[in-house]
Amino acid sequence: MTTDGRVLAVVVCGAGPATAIGTLIGLARDRGWVVQVIATPAALEFFDRTAIETLTGHPVRRQYAKPGAPRSLIPDAVLVAPATYNTINKWALGISDTYALGVLAETTGIGVPMIVLPFVNSALAERAPFQRSVESLRAEGVRILLGPGGIEPHPPRTGGDLIGSYPWHLGLDEAERLLSSAAQRP
Repeated sequence: MTTDGRVLAVVVCGAGPATAIGTLIGLARDRGWVVQVIATPAALEFFDRTAIETLTGHPVRRQYAKPGAPRSLIPDAVLVAPATYNTINKWALGISDTYALGVLAETTGIGVPMIVLPFVNSALAERAPFQRSVESLRAEGVRILLGPGGIEPHPPRTGGDLIGSYPWHLGLDEAERLLSSAAQRP
């Protein structure tokens, strides 16, 4: 499968904003991206897989393909959104017990621009394991948009109120900035 557009792989985790993943897809397509969705097992309960496949024109990937089966397009960038406490911690530790984590582990190692839009509450974000995971991934070049200018953790049990204001555009802006910077290097 080939394409003339930039390919964005979106890894969707099981958090409230996943119910609005179609919003991200629409924004990305408006900017000229070809979008492929990879879902964690928990994320599959948050959106209509068939509707997302229709919107993107690609299957929602959730498990490894059998040998000889059609492969996904090679992404120009990967956006993990919404990224959960669980996924960020497992990814940083090198745990690859789902297809999504396997993709994240491998793609981090080959230098594809990786952008993360977390969706975590302040109680989880303040935990030492999470802070270590964020720093570990940042040290590998992963852009985690957490803190000023990015996502601010919300108070526990308030995430549902924030779904409509989740800043999908920040992830797209950063992906485009990273690709532009890479194109300008000799």
